[in-house]
Amino acid sequence: MPHRIVDLYQRHAAAFDAARRGSFPERTWLERFDRMLPREANLLDLGCGGGEPVGRFLIDQGHHLTGVDTSTTLINLARTRFSRHTWIEADMMRFGGDSAAYDGIVAWCSLFHLEVERQEKLIRRMSVWLRKGGVALFNTGPANGVAMGEFEGEDLYHASLSPAEYRAILAESGLTVVNHVSEDASCGGFTVWLVGKM
Repeated sequence: MPHRIVDLYQRHAAAFDAARRGSFPERTWLERFDRMLPREANLLDLGCGGGEPVGRFLIDQGHHLTGVDTSTTLINLARTRFSRHTWIEADMMRFGGDSAAYDGIVAWCSLFHLEVERQEKLIRRMSVWLRKGGVALFNTGPANGVAMGEFEGEDLYHASLSPAEYRAILAESGLTVVNHVSEDASCGGFTVWLVGKM
């Protein structure tokens, strides 16, 4: 089921982009993330979509953005909207980021589409890509298990470890939890992690 997500987002790219442009529940978390960044930070957005609204917010703060997404349609939208930034069509698990290249990493509504084993690998890679003092913002499910959502009438896979398991992986990866809220009612019910490489 997880492998079908790439095709789903490609088939429904226009509907997904329209939905994202019409909703920005994560703004408060991005503002917290932004306050921890240096000026003109070098940022990585994993699962960037068409660059709306997350990419636009970060670019408007004066940061330099590299976005990664599997959807050709969505990456082309991002390139059209923000041509001065870097947009890479790739699976985020195959993206070859450089060590200590980024001041911040965002994986909003993307990490939890991976099987938990791949999530663990990506978290460890995110730590490698972050500079010392860098921060990462991502979301997960609230508890261990698989949950099936729905988009445009199709099943949408989500998987999660327990909060304790995520904390253990983060600690092993050299990442410290700055803030964590499970099913944040002020953010559309998302479970959010803000972590730092201290």
